[in-house]
Amino acid sequence: MTMLISSALQTAICHTAFIYAQDRRTSFVHKGVLQLSARARRWRRGENSPPGGLLCRSKVASHHLRVGEFIYGIKAGLTMSDGEVAAEESELYMGFDFGTSGARVMVIDGEGEICADGKQLYPAVHETEWASMWKDTLFTLIDAVPAQVRSRVVAISLDGTSSTTMVIDRKTGQPVTRPVLYNESRPQALATVEAIAPAKHTVLTGTSTLCKLVAWWMSEGSKLQTEVVMMHQADWLLSLLHGKLGITDYNNALKVGYDPELEEYPAWLTSQPYASLLPLVKEPGSAIGLVGQDIASTYGLREDCQVYTGTTDSIAAFLAARVTEPGEAVTSLGSTLAVKLLSTSRVDDSRYGIYSHRLGDKWLVGGASNTGGAVLRQLFSNEQLQELSAQIDPSKPSPLDYYPLPKVGERFPEADPNKEPRLSPRPDSDVEFLHGVLESIARIEGRAYAALDELGATPLKAVKTAGGGAQNVVWQRIRERVLGVPVSASTQTEAAYGAALLAFYGCKGLIRTSQKSYSTAS
Repeated sequence: MTMLISSALQTAICHTAFIYAQDRRTSFVHKGVLQLSARARRWRRGENSPPGGLLCRSKVASHHLRVGEFIYGIKAGLTMSDGEVAAEESELYMGFDFGTSGARVMVIDGEGEICADGKQLYPAVHETEWASMWKDTLFTLIDAVPAQVRSRVVAISLDGTSSTTMVIDRKTGQPVTRPVLYNESRPQALATVEAIAPAKHTVLTGTSTLCKLVAWWMSEGSKLQTEVVMMHQADWLLSLLHGKLGITDYNNALKVGYDPELEEYPAWLTSQPYASLLPLVKEPGSAIGLVGQDIASTYGLREDCQVYTGTTDSIAAFLAARVTEPGEAVTSLGSTLAVKLLSTSRVDDSRYGIYSHRLGDKWLVGGASNTGGAVLRQLFSNEQLQELSAQIDPSKPSPLDYYPLPKVGERFPEADPNKEPRLSPRPDSDVEFLHGVLESIARIEGRAYAALDELGATPLKAVKTAGGGAQNVVWQRIRERVLGVPVSASTQTEAAYGAALLAFYGCKGLIRTSQKSYSTAS
């Protein structure tokens, strides 16, 4: 017989969770233990135990503890009998997201429930210290996960920012120069890349990984004194766990020129003098190797804990939304508006910044507009957005025709670096003005999906929404009317959750199956 534990006792049982806080002055991580309530202490001693000595099983709901820069949600699986408390020995899966301003770790179980969730902001360091700072952050986050959770982790994966490029010494495993970040451009290499790559290819932009590699080669290639390999941020961080250099995934490798459809580097790339620097490419979620013995011993990880290839941060966030069918999409309404559509057809067009990532046997086609939350913040405060939105009737179209942009220039669905923002005429009513802005952004979103359709992607069927804009229910109803398909908010949008799912998929052998299997925990 099974019985439920009271919510008060569930909270008390969270003594199994540790509180972690970073001391900014010392950079040490302090550990404290939550105290049991008197009732819980009596229960553990056998007093007030469940009637008849019944076996009680319960999965405690997530409890979020905020201390310093860390956030933890602990879901302890408990088996209790005669006053004894023991953690379930189910397998867990760990994922990391190394984003633009900080990193996050999530641990999930086989049902996709979050068992631990922590994050840390990056400290301000010199660019030459970026790599060592990422390394310190990785191991700080591992150490911060409660020991009883770490000891059950059987699979680890990690995502990083797309096109963040590193050149690594094969002997030492250390960078030979500072990393080149995702948004840094190397226009001096663009002409060289244009001379070898096909028209409209994804690498034909100054921020591509290939342009960054070529720029480094042009400057430093002739001075090489040691054997080096190009790696992405996610590749290198994972190598710190498994110890093997020069292994990447085909999502990260896309912008260096790898062809995920043919599963090879093209001849126009392998014929170049720097081709020996290109890493070995595997499918995201492929097994690489076990966590090093010294790391497993130091951090209390299982000796059979396997490390799996990672992905980019945007792909991990898409995986977190658990989109499963072609025609389903995720719109990210953050500072900008980014659309990602699951398609049976591959679409690439560098003129609009459109490119396709492979996901199993399907394609994730994406593009991004400069419209979005940034322009809304220029026009309204958060309080105004909430108050005015409540007064809008989302069933009625706005007659106002705007093109909201925070500044001059648009990428997609129009590629026009000189496009001017259009936010006039402005009516006297702020409610009508906001209605016009929200509806105009929705129309741009609709044009973006229509453009993907025209280029050959699977037609749009449904949209999930991520980012801050997902919280505006009125805007969601406006977008649903404009797009003509169901629109809903994603229940989970954290990229670290997607990385943990990727570790799960790899561990369970779900990678080489359809995207539906790719996104379903069993």
